[in-house]
Amino acid sequence: MRTIHSITEFHRLHRLPEPQHPLISVINVADMRFADRELWRQFVLQFYCVSLKKGITGKIRYGQQYFDFDKGLMTFVAAGQVQALETAEDAILDPDFGSGQALLFHPDFLYKHPLATSIRNLGFFSYSLTEALHLSGKEEENINAIFQKITEELVHIDRHTQEIVLSQIDLLLNYSTRFYERQFITRKIANHDLLTKLENVLNAYFQDLAPSKNALPTVEYLADQLHLSPHYLSDMLRSLTGQSAQQHIHEKLIEKAKQYLSTTNLSVAEIAYQLGFEYAQSFNKLFKRKMNVSPLEFRRSFN
Repeated sequence: MRTIHSITEFHRLHRLPEPQHPLISVINVADMRFADRELWRQFVLQFYCVSLKKGITGKIRYGQQYFDFDKGLMTFVAAGQVQALETAEDAILDPDFGSGQALLFHPDFLYKHPLATSIRNLGFFSYSLTEALHLSGKEEENINAIFQKITEELVHIDRHTQEIVLSQIDLLLNYSTRFYERQFITRKIANHDLLTKLENVLNAYFQDLAPSKNALPTVEYLADQLHLSPHYLSDMLRSLTGQSAQQHIHEKLIEKAKQYLSTTNLSVAEIAYQLGFEYAQSFNKLFKRKMNVSPLEFRRSFN
């Protein structure tokens, strides 16, 4: 399992020029080169990827399912989700792998903007939706125009760039919501897999139970909610994502903490309580171990 932490690292692994902005980039799929075949067998991006592709000969495994590239064009992947590229034996190194564009943006680019919260509610960034989005010719033009506008803005970065680019991402996601609603009017969305169910259980816990229980979710609690044994749950998660159930809990804690720190005025102690910590010191210790900065230092970085 390879975790790609930054957009700069992604560029380097595909032999692309350095990105003009460290937190966002638009790339041409045709320019991508796969320097390390084994790396793409199973990988995780720690940033969002929205792509519009054509001529893709392989398939992307996403969670436990596959994106249908044969019939679809547009795909959406959220940060921290497991992928695997599967192609013919020599296709992964073929320079003519496909065409199109991909928008990469790090979650930190969204902080203090309404998108930081609203993007979490979009179903097409979920493991439960694994079908690519079908577009008409006119819809492709609209999406490509947005990609082009973002590319132009990143050429000259100034104090207006972020707000303009965020407005374009917002427009892109609004279009995508419309397209998906149209596409699935007569379709049945696939059942949630284990990863989606786990995500839903954790979201519900932090939303409703953590403050009232003043306790963190345990592996035993998750296993009980999913009707599995704790040992089996952790083994399954390791096989799918390379992480144990406890690591998934910690990642969700950090994700929620970053959201509170960047979008609310709650004190660190109040945030710790909202997340279910009995002591704020325990929250501080975990956050610093995962992020290499304290919660207050993280909050100050956005002021």
